[in-house]
Amino acid sequence: MWNGRLFIAYDVVTFEQLGVDRLFVDEAHGYKNLFLYTKMRNVAGISTTEAQKSSDMLLKCRYLDELTGGKGVVFATGTPVSNSMTELYTMMRYLQHDMLQRNHLTHFDNWASIFGETTTAIELAPEGNGYRARTRFAKFFNLPELMNIWKEAADIKTADQLNLPTPEVEYHNEVAHPTEHQQAMVQELSERAAEVHSGKVEPWKDNMLKITSDGRKLGLDQRILNPLLPDDPSSKVNQCVENIAQIWQDGQAEKLTQLVFCDISTPKGTAGRKVAKSPGKLDSPELHALETLTEPADEEKPFSIYYDIRDKLIAKGIPETEIAFIHDANTEARKKELFAKVRSGQVRVLMGSTFKMGAGMNVQDRLIALHDLDCPWRPGDLEQRKGRIVRQGNKNKTVHIYRYVTEGTFDSYLWQTVENKQKFISQIMTSKSPVRSCEDIDETALSYAEIKALCAGDPRIKEKMDLDIEVSRLKLLKANHQSQQYRLEDSLLKYFPEQIEQNKGFITGLKQDMETLAAHQPPEGEFAGMVIRGDALTDKDNAGAAILEACKELKSGDTMEIGSYRGLNMSLSFNGFRVDLILKGAMTHQAELGTDARGNLTRIDHALEAVPDRLKSVQAQLDNLYQQQAAAKAELGKPFLQETELQEKSARLAQLNALLDIDTKCPVPQVSKRQAKAERPSVLDKLKSSPPPVRTMPDKAHKKETEVR
Repeated sequence: MWNGRLFIAYDVVTFEQLGVDRLFVDEAHGYKNLFLYTKMRNVAGISTTEAQKSSDMLLKCRYLDELTGGKGVVFATGTPVSNSMTELYTMMRYLQHDMLQRNHLTHFDNWASIFGETTTAIELAPEGNGYRARTRFAKFFNLPELMNIWKEAADIKTADQLNLPTPEVEYHNEVAHPTEHQQAMVQELSERAAEVHSGKVEPWKDNMLKITSDGRKLGLDQRILNPLLPDDPSSKVNQCVENIAQIWQDGQAEKLTQLVFCDISTPKGTAGRKVAKSPGKLDSPELHALETLTEPADEEKPFSIYYDIRDKLIAKGIPETEIAFIHDANTEARKKELFAKVRSGQVRVLMGSTFKMGAGMNVQDRLIALHDLDCPWRPGDLEQRKGRIVRQGNKNKTVHIYRYVTEGTFDSYLWQTVENKQKFISQIMTSKSPVRSCEDIDETALSYAEIKALCAGDPRIKEKMDLDIEVSRLKLLKANHQSQQYRLEDSLLKYFPEQIEQNKGFITGLKQDMETLAAHQPPEGEFAGMVIRGDALTDKDNAGAAILEACKELKSGDTMEIGSYRGLNMSLSFNGFRVDLILKGAMTHQAELGTDARGNLTRIDHALEAVPDRLKSVQAQLDNLYQQQAAAKAELGKPFLQETELQEKSARLAQLNALLDIDTKCPVPQVSKRQAKAERPSVLDKLKSSPPPVRTMPDKAHKKETEVR
């Protein structure tokens, strides 16, 4: 194993010695952080981080490819592309190595030169006295060709195609109004963004990613940033508590269960372990007693939304033993026991993060509701959340998904951003024709212009997001329309003429063979006789035996002429699995032979008796071709009916993009803090007096666990 040092192990069974010749990998998206060799440097959108498990997976895939000729690895995942199109290249390295080699696409730079390009945008330099270029791998081209290559290995099945017995979903959007404190904090975020953009703050002290992280926390609950602030009764957290309590009460008889997803303000330390070790505990009494003795009694419990929700639910009458945190089940044995309790209804409210409670958790039996308290960055995470409840095995016919948004904060924008990302991914992960080019969607921080417009309450932000989705949808429809027109044109020029002439030839040939057979029709009940290897055989037994004798001389792949029957030439064909007798006139007629001599003659006669039916089938097919040809002529040249709508919305979108990006193209005017303070409550003074919140550093954004503590 290579981990900075070289270890030599002797008493180890290697992967090769296990004799594995097939590899089935579930939740394969967990191996997307594969090492990448590229000459591109300082390009946003290209991750050069790697995970050792991904490198190990690649080695196993290469080994099995050599062993099985590229047919020994099967990946299964619901989100092969969860955040960026570059993840497709990683999947191709695992599953299509030979294809990449044949097309000289093994190196990422070659692949990127065909299917993507880097774009450079001018932005204000951190010093504030000039501009700099920021390069990112953002645009993708030739998407239809890329998806055709990808689908050589990918069998894409959407929920609509599979039609699985999963419950129907009712979505509920719960909207909370911001408090005065939250509005003031949003303005503070705007001022911080202005200072970062103008270069007045060192990047390690403050940056757009930190501002975005604080904005997400603020959208969840103002007390995460400052525990001294009051608990707003109408906040989205309290709305969630009310919904959980009501659903718990309504589902008492059937012990219906609920999931609560929240990636922010997750529990940590010993405080979170007490819940799981109440009656109905997840471990042994001895371990529980030992850990209880070691817990510090006077340690102040840090504020966490998890504890806040749990305490409020207990106050509303939900037993403490029916509430659990996924973080308490920190071993596989505890997880297994916790999941069993949820499936049986002993634990009826389970809270956790996307990372800990997403892919791989099967507790759907009694699930009636799912609560999305916050919005993840990646649409794949949202799909994994939904997949916990919309799943086979859920006994409820209808389930409910609640999504909570705080108006006037980053919440609404983040939900729309994820929706836009999902629309993009859905365009390519489908059987329909993808658009020819698109923008990548790998961004984990809002831009300065987005924060400024959002903090100012600019309604154009929502209009822009709606137009992004609508224009993408219309472009996809137009691409499908154009593809259909090309197919119709090609069919009228080649397919229909060729097929019509071919079927006419079939009809002529079948009629000729029918005439030949009629001319050699034996008297009813008699055998017409066969000529086999020059011998005229009038006895059925002798003819059948002669055919079987000729079959013995065949080798795999051989075709041998043996004589004639009723005016048609006879030959034998052997493909290694079956022997066919072929009767050749103007057309070819075929009968599969067995080991019974007389039975073979009956099969041959049945094949010839089917000639009139074949003629009727070909005539019906010819009539159908004429109808299709007429319909294609009528459809060819029809314009895209929504072209005007697409042009209008594209023009409006371009106008909005120009208006919303004005601030990024010129120096930012200095913000007057004195004036800002005079126009809002003095909550900022409280913020300064309180302990600073723990913020996620920018270089941690792409770690495997996306929780913000």
